[in-house]
Amino acid sequence: MTFLKNSLRIFICTLIMGATLALHSQKSYPLEGRWDLEMDFMGKTAPSWLEIRHSGNATLIGRFVFAFGSARPISEVKTYGDNKFTFSIPNQWEPKGSDMIFHGELTDGKLKGTLIYTDGSVLNWTGVKAPELAYTENPKWDKPRNIFNGKDLTGWHVDGEKNQWVVKDGILTSPESGSNLITDEKFEDFKLHVEFRYPKGSNSGIYLRGRYELQIEDDKGLDPMDIYIGGVYGFLEPNENAAKDAGEWQTYDITLIGRRVTVTLNDKTVITDATIPGITGGALDSKEGEPGPFMIQGDHGPIEYRSFVVTPRKK
Repeated sequence: MTFLKNSLRIFICTLIMGATLALHSQKSYPLEGRWDLEMDFMGKTAPSWLEIRHSGNATLIGRFVFAFGSARPISEVKTYGDNKFTFSIPNQWEPKGSDMIFHGELTDGKLKGTLIYTDGSVLNWTGVKAPELAYTENPKWDKPRNIFNGKDLTGWHVDGEKNQWVVKDGILTSPESGSNLITDEKFEDFKLHVEFRYPKGSNSGIYLRGRYELQIEDDKGLDPMDIYIGGVYGFLEPNENAAKDAGEWQTYDITLIGRRVTVTLNDKTVITDATIPGITGGALDSKEGEPGPFMIQGDHGPIEYRSFVVTPRKK
C-alpha cells in the first residue's frame, strides 16, 4: 500500500513538473512586443501603435491604436512562420463597412505591411520597436514656467486652418470646435499644473509630449474609466472619478518621467506611477523616443484654461 501511495505521489509530481516546464517553455516570437507604427492614411502619415503578446502556450493576442479612437483588443494574431502575421479588427470610429484586415511581416527588425480599411482601400504601414524610455529616480527639477502668458498665443500654434482660440480676461478659450493648440517648445520629463473649465457636455484633452492623451470630459458621477476624465485615454483607468461640476474650475497635476505617469485631479491622486504602454489615438506622431510638445484638444468641444505651468526635469 505504501508503495502505491509513493508511486501516485511521484506520478502527480511528474505531471506538475511537466506542466510547469511546458508553461516556461512557451515559444518566443520575434513579433512579440510593442511597436510604433506609421501609416499612409488620407494623404498623410498617421501615427499608430501595435502590441503583440502571448496568451497561454500557443495563442498570440494584442492591442492596436489607430489614428483616432482608443486602444482596441485583438482577439488573435495569426502567424505564418515566425515573421508573418495577420489579424482583423472591427471598426470603432471609422466609416461603416467591413472589418479592418492587417497583414504584416518582420524584416531586419522592422515591421511593414498593409491594412485593408473599412471602405476596401489598402493602406501601407511600417513599424519599429517602441523604445524603453528610461526612468529617472529622484529627479531634480528646473524652475516652474507658465507657458501660457495670459495675454496671447505666443509660444503656441494651431494644427489646422481654423484658429478659434482666443485670450480674454487672462483666459485661454476655445469657444467652439476647431483646431488643436500645440506648444512650440518640446519637452521630455516634466511636472505640469493645469487649471481648466468646460461647459456641460463638453470634451477635450491634453496630449503629453503630443502623444499620450489625458482625458478632459464632463463625466461627473460616472464610474471611473480609462476613456473618462482622469484617464490616459484607452490605457490607464483612474482609481476614482474626482471630477467637479461642469462650469467649475478644475486642476490637473501631472508628473511624467519616461513612460511612468502620476495624475492628480482636483487634489486627488487618481493614477500613481503607472506605465503608459504607447501612443493614444490622435497623437501628433509615434516617435516615442523624442521630446514632444503639449497639445490641447480643440476639435471636440469648448474648453478654457487659465494656467498651464510646466516644470521640466533638469538633465
